[in-house]
Amino acid sequence: MTLETCDKDLFTLLERILSQKKKEFIPGKTTIHYAWAVYDHQEIFAALKSLLSGWFGIGKYASEFEKHFSNFLGIRHCVLANSGSSANLLAVESVRIPKGAEAITPAITFPTTLNPLLQKGIKPVFMDINSRTYNINAAELENAFSEKVKLVMLPHTLGNPNEMDRIMEFAEEHDLYVIEDACDALGSRYKGKYVSTFGDEGTFSFYPAHHITMGEGGAVVTNNEELSLTVRSFRDWGRACVCPVCTISLDPNAYCPLRFSKTPLPDYDKRFTYINIGYNLKPLDLQAAIGLQQLQRLPDFIRKRKENFRKLYNEFLNFEDYFILPESLPKADPCWFAFPLTVKDDAPFKRKDIVQFLGDHHIDTRPLFAGNILKQPAYKDIDYRAVGKFDNSDRVMASSFFIGVHPGLTEDMLDYMINTFEAFIRKVKK
Repeated sequence: MTLETCDKDLFTLLERILSQKKKEFIPGKTTIHYAWAVYDHQEIFAALKSLLSGWFGIGKYASEFEKHFSNFLGIRHCVLANSGSSANLLAVESVRIPKGAEAITPAITFPTTLNPLLQKGIKPVFMDINSRTYNINAAELENAFSEKVKLVMLPHTLGNPNEMDRIMEFAEEHDLYVIEDACDALGSRYKGKYVSTFGDEGTFSFYPAHHITMGEGGAVVTNNEELSLTVRSFRDWGRACVCPVCTISLDPNAYCPLRFSKTPLPDYDKRFTYINIGYNLKPLDLQAAIGLQQLQRLPDFIRKRKENFRKLYNEFLNFEDYFILPESLPKADPCWFAFPLTVKDDAPFKRKDIVQFLGDHHIDTRPLFAGNILKQPAYKDIDYRAVGKFDNSDRVMASSFFIGVHPGLTEDMLDYMINTFEAFIRKVKK
């Protein structure tokens, strides 16, 4: 039997196995998850082929993924990492902000958007958010500025783009770095450009909940070659050698023509010379192999997310007396991660009531990540600067939640979700 025949037989077997695992949606019994990884036999086959190659570490599939992902975004450089959280850490490391400097960031955030700032001794300057976009009001950035501010670290919350033209004008005026946390926002655009391509660096997550998945995984993207090389160095233990042979094929036996040239240490192997105090934040090549298959699905994923969001939004206009509905900016074209809702202060119910009702009817929900992160136990003693009050952030902490719009949702699932909300509203109106 030839290798090609084996591949075809394996592919067919995997296709048959996964087709048998598909389950019928039963309203009220099947859980509707807020997020779901959509994949089939093609991703599994790609992972197995990578494993059977005999090389588990980062390699040719990672190189291919970085190239195709860069091409998709229209950006020059992509560096894979083992998670979106690691991508944020690498991005902050690479801009080399000194300890004691400040970075502007929203109070509504995910921990690992904030954590690298604290870990590097950078003082966060927290801003409140808009109650409908869940992002900062860019017009208030000047209120946050001081001579110590060196960085703007902004998530595109739930895939909703920030006002990037105004943010970049502010950053250019004050000579600041901008890092866009686009972990929730793959496929979102602002003024026709993908988010992550405006700032100095953008970051992504490929966790199963996100727009594409590798199981775990992340990436840093940039148009700045020097920053991309610095990210690679920090990702790969802090090594001096960041040429393709060393960073993509980490096989110690691989031939590298630059091993002993231009080394900081005379006559020493450049691959074992360290110029940064780095980490090991590499993914496996089988993850990149899965990611390559997911990239082929991405245009359909984006289309489906937008369709699902639009359907829910049009139906939830009927519930505006009870919920604050999400909004995007006029120049924004979001590819939403999820559908956020905030229970209005004068609604005849609280968040826990609707969330409990949805859970009882097998509809998954989540709070908006950490909410106002300053109220989380881990951050009660951090050193920070506040810009005004956090009224909207506190409201999100108390009253916001989200449901799914992921491409695994069917029309029957969406209809069931809408019907369940209607049933709840009828119940509270009695």
